[in-house]
Amino acid sequence: MTPNNPQQDERPPIWIGHVSINVSDFKKSLDFFKFVGMRKVAEFQDLAVLELRGGTHLVVRNKPEAEPGQASFDLMVNDLKAQQVALQEAGYAPSEIREGRIHSVFDVSEPSGNIISFYDSHVVGPV
Repeated sequence: MTPNNPQQDERPPIWIGHVSINVSDFKKSLDFFKFVGMRKVAEFQDLAVLELRGGTHLVVRNKPEAEPGQASFDLMVNDLKAQQVALQEAGYAPSEIREGRIHSVFDVSEPSGNIISFYDSHVVGPV
């Protein structure tokens, strides 16, 4: 047991604090991440910090020269189909939902061209 893991707390004593993504279209990418449900914590000229459920922060870095690619993280939502439809209705082009062994998933390109995968959640109860 570590000092950060009181015996009565069943959660792991560690979590991911920050993940980051480089974007070439800072404003539009920020709008995308806020649209899908992230909350803005701070915004500067070169980066913004957005909060996800559980307290993890996404650091969005303003890099006009950034090359798009697959994001190094994925997102989980309670209602995968509703998220896909909301993105379609907002003018994005999400893929079809694919059924997996554990999760179902779809992908969508955010405005800077980074591919973000959305998974359904199998978590039940407080995390």
